[in-house]
This record gives sequence, C-alpha cells and structure tokens, in this order.
Amino acid sequence: MTQKTIAFFPEAAFGPALNSVGIAQAVEKLGHKAVFLSDPGFVEIYQGYGFDCHPVNLSEPMPPEEMAKFWEDFINGHIPNFAKSPYDQIDNYVKECWEAIVDSAKWAEKDLPGVLATIKPDVICVDNVILFPAIKRYAAENGKPWVRIISCSENEIEDPAIPPHLSGCGENDSACHASYRARFHEVIKPIHDDFNAFLASCDEAPYPIGEFFEASPHMNLLLYPESVKFNRSKPLDPARFQYLEGCVRKDEDYQIPQFKAHNDKPLLYVSYGSLGAGDTELLKRVIATISKMEVRALVNVGDYEAAYDDIPDNVHIAGWYPQPSVIPQVDAVIHHGGNNSFTECLYFGKPAIIMAYVWDGHDNATRVQETGHGFKLDRYDWTDEDMAARINAMLTDGAMKAKLAATSAHMQSQHGPTKAAGILNDLLGA
Repeated sequence: MTQKTIAFFPEAAFGPALNSVGIAQAVEKLGHKAVFLSDPGFVEIYQGYGFDCHPVNLSEPMPPEEMAKFWEDFINGHIPNFAKSPYDQIDNYVKECWEAIVDSAKWAEKDLPGVLATIKPDVICVDNVILFPAIKRYAAENGKPWVRIISCSENEIEDPAIPPHLSGCGENDSACHASYRARFHEVIKPIHDDFNAFLASCDEAPYPIGEFFEASPHMNLLLYPESVKFNRSKPLDPARFQYLEGCVRKDEDYQIPQFKAHNDKPLLYVSYGSLGAGDTELLKRVIATISKMEVRALVNVGDYEAAYDDIPDNVHIAGWYPQPSVIPQVDAVIHHGGNNSFTECLYFGKPAIIMAYVWDGHDNATRVQETGHGFKLDRYDWTDEDMAARINAMLTDGAMKAKLAATSAHMQSQHGPTKAAGILNDLLGA
C-alpha cells in the first residue's frame, strides 16, 4: 500500500478536535500519515497525541493563552442567555457565533493556501460548519478529494422534514421547525450576505439563505448514530454520506477513586464540557442534589476547581477526566449535549440527562428523550425531586437499558474511527 497524507482541519473546539484525533489514529494504523491544520490555540492538543500540526490563524493572531481566555470569556459572558430557549438565543448567542465563524473563514483564507501547498495532502477532511474556499480550490486544482465531517447533530445536513440545526425542536413539531427557520433566516441575513460577498471574492457561488457550507461531492462522514437518526424526506445517498456511529478515541486509562461515602453505590459522571464548566453555580447546585442521594459522582469542573469547597463525601471533582475511559465505568451521565458526550454515552450504553445550554446540545437533548435513550432537563428550571427522579429512572428503567444495550452493540460493531479510516482508504484508492 502506498502511504498517503491525510489532512484534518477540525473546528477549534474539543468535540470536533477529538473526533478527528480518533479517525487520525485509525488512519495511521492503516499506514497513512495523518496531519492536522489547526487554530494556533489547539496545536498542542494534536501534538500531544503525536501528530504533526500546522497552525492556521482563524482570527487576529494572539498567544494561545489569550485565545483560550477569549473563548472562555465569550461563553461566560453568555451565561445569562443559557436560560433562554433556542429560539430566543438566535438574537444573541447564535448571532454572535455566526459572526465569529464568518470572520474565521475570512482569516483562514490568508494562511490556508500556503499551508496546503506545503503539506500537499492527498485528501482533506474538514470538520466545521462553514466553507473554507481554499480547500475546495486546492482539491479542484490538484485533483484531490475533500471530505466533510459532521461532528455535530445530523441535522447540520438540512432536510425540510427534520428539525433545523440548533433549534431543539421535536422531530415531528413542524410548527416549531417553521418558526425557528423563519427567525434564524431573518436575524442571520446580514451575516449571510457578508459571507456570500466573501465567497464571490473567492470565485465561489453564493449559498442560499441560512446555509454556510455544502456537502462534499466526494464523501461526508456523519458522527451521528443510525439508531437516533432522523426520518428525512430525502434519504442521504450512502455513496456520499456515511454514518460513523460515533468516533470514540483511545484515551489514557482511568482508575475510579475511593469515595468517603456510598463507595458501593451507583456511579454518575457529570460534565458540561470545558466551556460549560464556567457555569459554576449550576454545577454547585447539581452537586448539592447528588449529595443527598445514595450515589457517587465524578464531576468535571474544568478550570474552576478553586471555586469549590466543602465537597460532599460522595462526590469527586477534577479539572479534567479522560472521558472515553470514564464513561464505560459509570452507571449514568449528566452532560450538556455536546455531540462527543452524546455519542460516547450511546456507544457505551449509558443513559444520560442532557441539560443543554447552546448549539446542538438543544437538538441532542430533545433527541435523547424522544428516542428513549435518556432525559432532557431544563438547565435551570428543575427541583431536587426532578433531578433525583430522573437519576433513579436512569438506574432502574429496564426498557431504557435494553434500548441502550442494543444501540451500544450496533455502534461498537461498527467502530466509527475504523469505519472512517476504511472509507478514506477506499476514497484514495490505497
């Protein structure tokens, strides 16, 4: 087999980053070379897994620690908006995110052509929600394929019969679908017009309102599991779209610590992600509820360990856990609905309470409940009794356990990273 160079360009967020790491690990097992293109703030992440990484500025250049602080402040500044419905977040969080995302595409155009010319990849895998024109141009000029990875909810690939991306609408709630789409298009139009002007400057055709990216003509890899996929009016062609059944990476082993109380009781894992950890008051409230129950809990508090004191005897906190090594060892999970957490729980057959705050967490929270794999719970509007009832249900509901076991068995039989690596290998004719 001839070794090929496969470049991965994930969004500057831990979900897409770590999904691509999982695929890259599988690609190298086949004898290919995986390299990363990355926002400077994430370069060390990929290097830590042993990959070559080439920085691409997606904003005004600044030291990595300043970039990390920028996004931390961005998220924390929106905490008041986390209590709002997905519809009411369009005017604030969603709008500001799309402004930043469009700016990132403009910045990338400065560095990407030179980086691609240096690496000379045989295929480029891009995991983002926006088009980078330099990638399409490189692929066309050099006769190389490019692949889109969809690491967020499956509805990132639009269909008129399914909920719009970020809406949190139920699958069959057509009124919700229409209302969200109309408001999103209205608010996003000036940003979309600006992006289309940028596309024109790169000799790219404009996108219809609301669209910022397109499906690859070569291959599109969806991390969503088939067991929770939507019923589309136009089924996705398997020649161009493949469900990966998650993309769980190999991470370091984790030994469950000894607890001072309830050491023989069911174990929970609580995480709102690296950025969601800034909502310390919510996490303290969840910890207080858990302290009254006969369970144990590992709680990811991110960079905010100093904000916590008087930790209950049945709770262990840390700034980081190797999540793919932790989830198989717990009985249930409480998380924010990020697609990594969503798919990892399904992959390992663990029920979840999803308390979404932004982006596709809303979609995954609705989906986990309407497919019987867990519960959706409002981020703030709940009582101790509400939380306890759902935790107890996750631990005792036989039908939910059976559904999760079947989903887990199917996902593990596919093994997303290995499946993705095989698809890329075939695409390259290697």
